[in-house]
Amino acid sequence: QVQLVESGGGSVQAGESLRLACQDSGINRVCVGWFRQAPGKEREEVAVIHDDGKTTYEDSVKGRFVISKNYGKNILYLQMHSLKPEDSAMYYCAVDSGGFGGTSYGDCAFDIWGQGTQVTVSS
Repeated sequence: QVQLVESGGGSVQAGESLRLACQDSGINRVCVGWFRQAPGKEREEVAVIHDDGKTTYEDSVKGRFVISKNYGKNILYLQMHSLKPEDSAMYYCAVDSGGFGGTSYGDCAFDIWGQGTQVTVSS
């Protein structure tokens, strides 16, 4: 069944902000995070909340993006400020449920992925 549903993408001008949301219907998460993939490029990790609560960010978004989670509602957010055209991509939320076969990123192995939400930033 669908466990992750993203929302909040759209088209904005450079310098504007967007907030992405990911409703998670599952439990038992080790890591939760946001990834993005632009056409012709590899998927990259954008921001992650690790099992110990620490957050990590891709260098190009540090200081502009903030990842957070509403644990009561089980919603993962990505607040994006000062957006740039190079931030344009399909954004995916993903979780490490502790199962097998996930894609490894550092100490996390993301095995459940959302369907993605498009972010387009024009100059």
